[in-house]
Amino acid sequence: MSGAGAAALAAHLGRGITTVCRCWALVRRDGRVMGFTDHDRALMFDGIAFRPGTGMSARAVEESTGLAVNNTEAFGALSDEGITEAEIEAGRYDGARLRAWVVNWQDVAERLEVFAGSLGDIRRAGGAFEAELRGLTDALNVPLGRVYQKRCSAILADRTCTFDLDTPGYVSERPAEAVEDSRVFRFAQMGGFAGDWFRHGVLRVTSGAAAGLSGLIKRDRSEGASRVIELWHPLGARVAPGDGLRIEAGCDKAMATCQFKFDNLRNFQGFPDIPGDDWVITDPTKSPRLDGGSRRR
Repeated sequence: MSGAGAAALAAHLGRGITTVCRCWALVRRDGRVMGFTDHDRALMFDGIAFRPGTGMSARAVEESTGLAVNNTEAFGALSDEGITEAEIEAGRYDGARLRAWVVNWQDVAERLEVFAGSLGDIRRAGGAFEAELRGLTDALNVPLGRVYQKRCSAILADRTCTFDLDTPGYVSERPAEAVEDSRVFRFAQMGGFAGDWFRHGVLRVTSGAAAGLSGLIKRDRSEGASRVIELWHPLGARVAPGDGLRIEAGCDKAMATCQFKFDNLRNFQGFPDIPGDDWVITDPTKSPRLDGGSRRR
């Protein structure tokens, strides 16, 4: 929005009699865009249709300096036309981006953006929801710097690890077969993959009601001729037999795993030779060697 729109809105507000409303645009991580307004008819701008009667509104926006989460919430009713409880439960709105405007509904070119950020904690009760709104500064409220530890600090396939998971032999793409509670997946056979190959990996759903959802793999075991993949937590939507799955190999962040499973030792981000707490507190008078030589002789 140009500064002219904000200036025009300011002039409109200065007249004393106003025709303003609030509009919100929600962009989920799967790319779906949803528009809401507290006006009694639909509005359109920025290529987004803002629908009335969708049960979403917000409290007054309170901005502040610093990195604290802004004291702002969106709330409303759950409905099939707008935000549904099933989609919230499935995690479809976790981390969704949100923008809010004050708009002159008689001329939507006269508007002012009053909030930009994302959804935080979402609470559901009695057919309604409340969602915490987090400002743009929330992204800065994270620890930075290296972690000095024996195991690797990278996430498999991120920009520091650089491993390509599409390398043949590291991903299994197949339909779901027997599924229990959207958490335990049983396959009649899964040849070509060593035991425990997918533990610490990720299972992603590529089609069906749970498409776009993923879970971390807790166990990868064999039961007779079957292969069982078990997640730490159930997925938020039902996975039916035949739904597409992408099962990615896991990394326990040990140096030996990086070297022998992924052949990626040059990008290992851990410090395997760093002394542990037991070495730091060792009484030097009890050491058999005090000549300053190598610990690995």
